[in-house]
Amino acid sequence: MAQVKSLFKNIQEWLMTLTELGFAIILVLVVIDILFPGVTGIAKNLSDIVGSFATQGAVGLVALLIFLIIYKR
Repeated sequence: MAQVKSLFKNIQEWLMTLTELGFAIILVLVVIDILFPGVTGIAKNLSDIVGSFATQGAVGLVALLIFLIIYKR
């Protein structure tokens, strides 16, 4: 049983590391897109995502809150 817990803990740590790497890459791409507009297009995509949360009212707000709760874990 301890081996299974250890396995799941290792998997969780790898997934957290990959998630942090993904956010770091997105942040770098946003900075690149701000410095050199239109190179990556990620700033427009992020603004579209945020805009879709805003246009959907309460459902968008709940989805955004769920995303933030998952991210904080």
